Amino acid sequence: MTQKLFTPNFILLILGQLTSLFGNFILKLALSMYVLDITGSAAVFAGILSLATIPTILLSPLGGILADRLNRRNVMVALDSLTGFFVLCAALLLTGDTDLPVISALLILLSILGAFETPTVQACIPTMLAGDNILKGNAVVNQIASLSYLTAPMLGGIFYAAFGLHPVMFASVGCFFATALFECFIRLPYERTSHQKGILSLIRKDFTESMHYLFKEQTSVAKMLFLTAVSRFFVMGILMVGLPFLVRTVLSLNARYYGAAESTLAVATIIGSVMAGLFSTKVNARTIPALLASLGVFLLPAGAVFLLPVGALVKYGVTLLSLSGMQIAISIFSIYAVSVIQLRTPNHLIGKVMAYTSAVTLCVQPLGQMVYGFLFDRFRDTVSLVLLPTGFIVCGIGGLTAVFLRMCFDP
Repeated sequence: MTQKLFTPNFILLILGQLTSLFGNFILKLALSMYVLDITGSAAVFAGILSLATIPTILLSPLGGILADRLNRRNVMVALDSLTGFFVLCAALLLTGDTDLPVISALLILLSILGAFETPTVQACIPTMLAGDNILKGNAVVNQIASLSYLTAPMLGGIFYAAFGLHPVMFASVGCFFATALFECFIRLPYERTSHQKGILSLIRKDFTESMHYLFKEQTSVAKMLFLTAVSRFFVMGILMVGLPFLVRTVLSLNARYYGAAESTLAVATIIGSVMAGLFSTKVNARTIPALLASLGVFLLPAGAVFLLPVGALVKYGVTLLSLSGMQIAISIFSIYAVSVIQLRTPNHLIGKVMAYTSAVTLCVQPLGQMVYGFLFDRFRDTVSLVLLPTGFIVCGIGGLTAVFLRMCFDP
């Protein structure tokens, strides 16, 4: 009998993700606008956010260990309840004189909780679903995230402009507590593991066991982690740094064009997620090289158009279409990569392995942003020298991937 995708457990997880992500997005937007209002500097909030990612990177492996050792349902309920509590406390403590320290402390606390929540949620999906439904489930989760990213900033901005910071924070508190309530009704299998060793010994044992699995027993999972990191390096550097630089600095277009570009990329993410779900049976190891090579292929028109004597709007349109194609391809690849990792990792290791995936991604993304920030600044008058070589390099990586993955995956 074919397993249903939308089981009661999965529906509850989706509802929880919807309210949690919506609360996160409106909160981050309101805090960024508030910091900008009181300091006049967007760099201050960007700096706080950058510092706040450090605990997530450092603590993600520990979050993975807890996801494998404890009842995952209880972990999610506790984390979302604590998130709502911390946001509520911060809202009550914001009085004017200590606002920046309070906001900084809140973002750091949220970063710490995120290090434990992300691997736990990702570890739940292969427990709830099986086979092709794992890929479809990841696609649905990705669609929920994209829809939240598309709608929450707009609604949060309207809400913030009309009512101010505190009502937005209270609304996000309600979202987090609603998430915890949904998660209370999730039912997951759990077997309590008995241990008599100290915490440090358990951490060392779990870390050693997971590393042995990745690099000795199932090297295909480690290779998918590597490919995920490589793809994120190029894509995040181009999308996060290149897009605003090209639109605002090179083409000298106003913020409305940049906002439209961001919304278009969010829609492209949704399209990629839908395609991944619809063609789940056709996405396999043989399509990985094509997906990675397509990232480079899509980038080539964006690089070529800046060599042509055409207007800014034409360059904007071609660039947006190219980057949207990249976003669709990377969405399909990311969903497939996560699904492969989940399918090939045993339940008692899935939390740790997903934590490594999250940590690697978090480390690589800022590296890509820094490298491409330097490149675009250095070649601001000849951006084709950044875009075209990157396109050809990524195409080459896609070709090499066919050899890289040979004999590692089933046809």
